[in-house]
Amino acid sequence: MPALFRETTTVALMEMTMKMMLKKLEEFDLVIMLMAIALTSFGVVMVYSASNIMAAKRFNDGFYFLKRQGLFAIVGFAIMLTVMQIDYRFWKKMAVPALLVCLVLLVMVLIPGIGGRAGGSSRWIKLPGFNLQPSEMAKLALIMYMAYSLDKKQDKVKSLGSGFIPYMIVLMVLITCLVLQPDLGGALTLAAVAMTMLFAAGTRLTYIISMILLAMPLLAYKLSRGYHKNRIDAFLNPWSDPEGKGFQIIQSWLALGTGGVFGQGLGEGKQKLFYLPEAHTDFILAVIGEELGFLGVAIIIGMFFLLVQRAMRISVAAPDTFGRFLALGIAVLFGIEATVNMGVVTGLLPTKGLALPFISYGGSSLLISLFAVGILLNISSGLKIEPIKLKEEK
Repeated sequence: MPALFRETTTVALMEMTMKMMLKKLEEFDLVIMLMAIALTSFGVVMVYSASNIMAAKRFNDGFYFLKRQGLFAIVGFAIMLTVMQIDYRFWKKMAVPALLVCLVLLVMVLIPGIGGRAGGSSRWIKLPGFNLQPSEMAKLALIMYMAYSLDKKQDKVKSLGSGFIPYMIVLMVLITCLVLQPDLGGALTLAAVAMTMLFAAGTRLTYIISMILLAMPLLAYKLSRGYHKNRIDAFLNPWSDPEGKGFQIIQSWLALGTGGVFGQGLGEGKQKLFYLPEAHTDFILAVIGEELGFLGVAIIIGMFFLLVQRAMRISVAAPDTFGRFLALGIAVLFGIEATVNMGVVTGLLPTKGLALPFISYGGSSLLISLFAVGILLNISSGLKIEPIKLKEEK
């Protein structure tokens, strides 16, 4: 009887605990939480599928990238669950310090011996067992800073001197650090997120267009030199050099084309076998297309669309200006990164070193993405998310 009583009591306590946890979770946006968990979990599986042969040859351990990405995912989920419990208004106080820390880290990346180099770029800081990529942190730090600042001076946002120029100075400093790495993809992402947030805040469109026009000659000059020029040439005509500049995108097309509608089957892809460069990082969508077909890619696109749309709804429903701009910036960041990565893999955009959020291999990207999801979840706490209406119903 005592044993039966203890067993019954234990089961009752477990059921009560589960009910309390579920009730607590109901306060948050479960759609965003489920999308983040599903995309991350799927990414761990695909990282293993895309990298096991290469990892076995390079590290004598086919599970090398799987173990690391799995650990990043576990830590990332813990971060997400922690951050979602922190009042998002706390990040107001952290916005300026976070931006300054990221600026220091971006400078440190350029110092020989501290910054780690790979593929001609210096984008990482070497840490024991982990390479930190400050540019990923800078994206979220800039969003926090702009949300804080736009909330603070809403009445000045239409002003050129006190509203627009200060943001451009901050943006130019960050972009300069990224271009020196070089990380043009990250720089353009920062610019796109910042301009979108300023436009949403009510900044005059003429200011934004003027800044874009001023930046175009510098961008054209940058793209006309070095490896950037090779990427543009490969984008315009990859078949002119199929074994050189055009090799990567051609292999990506072969992977996507081979996959057909339903794919070759999980783990059955061939292009990842030392044909497709960066198969487990920037071009992991090509592996998904080959192994899971058009259907698998369509599901991934749908999940990202749902994630971004839900984040936009949270932005609209947020109770204050800071929350609205914070959610908007995160939604735009996820949308831009996913769209650009998919555009590169399908050949619709020139090759850029942007990971597919939640799915591509990389600890910095995954941890910052789940951190951002945690912020979104806290903003959503207690909100009744309604569909976005394009016009008022009569």
